[in-house]
Amino acid sequence: MPEQQWNLATAEQPPEWFIQAVKQHTPASNGLYAAQLLWQRGIKEKSQLSAFINHKAYQAASPFEFGQEIHLAIARLQKARDGHEKIAIWGDFDADGITSTAVLWDGLGEFFIQNIELVYYIPNRLKESHGLNNQGIENLAKQGCKLIVTCDTGSTNINEIIYAKELGIDVIVTDHHTLPEERPPVTAIINPRYLPKEHQLFNLSGVAVAYKLVEALYQTLPHVPQHPLEDLLDLVAVGLIADLVQLSGDCRYLAQLGIQRLQADFQQPPTARRRPGVGRLLELCQKSGDRPTDISFGLGPRINAVSRIQGDASFCVELLTSRDAKRCNELAEVTELANTRRKSLQKDVQAQVAQKLTQLDLSTTSVIVLEDPQWPAGVLGLVAGQVAQETGRPTILLSTEGLGTGEEFSQSPVPNPQSLARGSARSVNSVDLYQLVKEQAHLLHRFGGHPFAAGLSLPVENIPLFTAAINQQLRQSLGGTTLTPTVQADIVVRVADLGKELFLELKLLEPCGMGNPVPKLLIQNCWFENSWHRNQQDWRGKKVQYIKTEFEIRDDSTRSPFPGIWWGHYKDELPIGRCDCIVELDYNTFKKRYEIRLIAVRPSENSALTTQYLPFILDLRNQDNSAQTRLIPSLATSAVILEHCPTNWDDLRAWLRRCLAASNSASTIDNQQQLAIAWSKPNHQPPKEIWRTLVGIAKYLSRTNQLVTRVQLLDKLGISDRTLFLGIKALKYWGFTVTRQDRDLQITWNPNSISQANADAAVTQFLAAVSEEQFQQNYFAEVPLSTIVAMINSQS
Repeated sequence: MPEQQWNLATAEQPPEWFIQAVKQHTPASNGLYAAQLLWQRGIKEKSQLSAFINHKAYQAASPFEFGQEIHLAIARLQKARDGHEKIAIWGDFDADGITSTAVLWDGLGEFFIQNIELVYYIPNRLKESHGLNNQGIENLAKQGCKLIVTCDTGSTNINEIIYAKELGIDVIVTDHHTLPEERPPVTAIINPRYLPKEHQLFNLSGVAVAYKLVEALYQTLPHVPQHPLEDLLDLVAVGLIADLVQLSGDCRYLAQLGIQRLQADFQQPPTARRRPGVGRLLELCQKSGDRPTDISFGLGPRINAVSRIQGDASFCVELLTSRDAKRCNELAEVTELANTRRKSLQKDVQAQVAQKLTQLDLSTTSVIVLEDPQWPAGVLGLVAGQVAQETGRPTILLSTEGLGTGEEFSQSPVPNPQSLARGSARSVNSVDLYQLVKEQAHLLHRFGGHPFAAGLSLPVENIPLFTAAINQQLRQSLGGTTLTPTVQADIVVRVADLGKELFLELKLLEPCGMGNPVPKLLIQNCWFENSWHRNQQDWRGKKVQYIKTEFEIRDDSTRSPFPGIWWGHYKDELPIGRCDCIVELDYNTFKKRYEIRLIAVRPSENSALTTQYLPFILDLRNQDNSAQTRLIPSLATSAVILEHCPTNWDDLRAWLRRCLAASNSASTIDNQQQLAIAWSKPNHQPPKEIWRTLVGIAKYLSRTNQLVTRVQLLDKLGISDRTLFLGIKALKYWGFTVTRQDRDLQITWNPNSISQANADAAVTQFLAAVSEEQFQQNYFAEVPLSTIVAMINSQS
């Protein structure tokens, strides 16, 4: 494996008033660590701090902020209720989809008779796909269903929605995934991606969107429900945290409330619990439900394991919603055994992948692509994610066992399934994996996903060509930059600092997730004692082929050792002698002790952290004009000023290299140049409006016979060179001829030469490029400085 690079987040000392404000929430400690972390993560105002820590200070959004779509959905549900129509909930087989289904089952169950007027359907992971499919819709039509309400899925299932309509079934979509270009032909679609990116509902997961629909129905028909809406919040928390969405805005608020409900129910006697299935699952994984990690390491993996191992996860909805304690105990134990099987399979595949990796030259490999006929498809995504983190390279694992459908997207079996490989891909180091895979679409049977994860299937004979092509593509885009596995620590602590006091201080940041990760603590010059490893056991006492090492850690700050665990590793893997390590602080409910979870370790003599040579980055983004007018002239001689918002990390690294070159030629530190990032959040026009502007300019120039420069077009449209190239390509299909005269462009138009077949596809490609560019610019306008430092360092 390549050597891991460690980064330490840039220490930004918060002002004294902020530290004192944080201390009010940590009476048992001075609050310094929490204040530093919160400040680094962009919480820099008292109102932000209050709303972040105390859910009572947060103002949640109304479900009716979804606008006309939520009104259409409620009206259709009221019509179904008045007409006693049969409704089907169409869910998904992962934890977010299962909890979404459970929320609608319980929530809509207050208004419709369960199993008579209300049913649910979960696709089989090993036979079907995420999303709607025609066979399932046919079965629901035969049962007399007149309305399908999707959850965590359905936004892009245009053909299936049309098919449902032909069978007399209306569709309400509740989802949070990628939107189609045009609104699907549904009764209503409730998807937060239609909202502005800064909206407090934008990051909702599938379960939270489902909850908002139920909330709107509760508010519309307040006298009908027999149970409080808040009873659903524990399920919402499970789905939110298991789905790894960004826990900000209403996501954080709902997760905070849900964890409280989860813990309160678990503290009841087993016979008095509202959700005996959830309580039994928590018992089996030795958790108490009061921590987000009880979900991310306990409930979430167990719910996900069922479809990975068995395919059909429908019974998990019953597990989460039934009040029958005996039945729930049986289902929880089946779920626990599925997770045990998942761990063993995952461990087996990990070992086989590790063996195959020894035959690869990672110095010449940019994308890892491995295949095996025996690998079970259900665990490939998990193992690919681990390999990507360990190697710093995007990883694609394929099973050639001949099941013949793409794991994450295929809608139906394909002819001659023995000829297809299928699998999962996971990314790392900000590499857009979806785009990489998409560029090789001509070699694939199906693919789908997003920048960090994708599923794909392809003919087995195409694997060598696909591997070579995707590696060449990434090497070219990296431009010589090497891929290195990285891990980032947030703060430096001593062993003497570990314990209850620090744990409660760091707990202020919970619930943690994307955008607010669990704090990583760096402990330097420490050593391990009393280490031992053992196989885990399942709830029946049978050994599981999954290792964990337990140890005690010490350093010179204290004579008292502190306990810790290292999942998936043997004790012999711990370094002998003094070392540095990166850990997470945790509380073990089962052993009733505070302990650390080891994330990374290496001997001290080889562990010099990457120097954060970027303290000279000056953040002037999004300041008012008067501030920038005052500051920028004074920096003209001492700083490289970047005023145009970048669209990728390579742009930013190029400016950094320019700045470093100037600094390296400086005779003293005082003369070294700063990099001032001074761009503001762009005020974007909609992509279609930009296309109309480009067409209008082209028609005007053709009519007046005037010339234009490339720079003039870029300034007018606010797009990049690459996107302008796609725009000019689209113009050509619309009958325009673009010719170069020295540095100018001349545009003429012949409407009779329009190639309609190619024109629509070219315009779609241009609009997609504009949308992606605008998304990236919005991201770079808001990304924290600490993230910029870490990402630049990770590939510098």
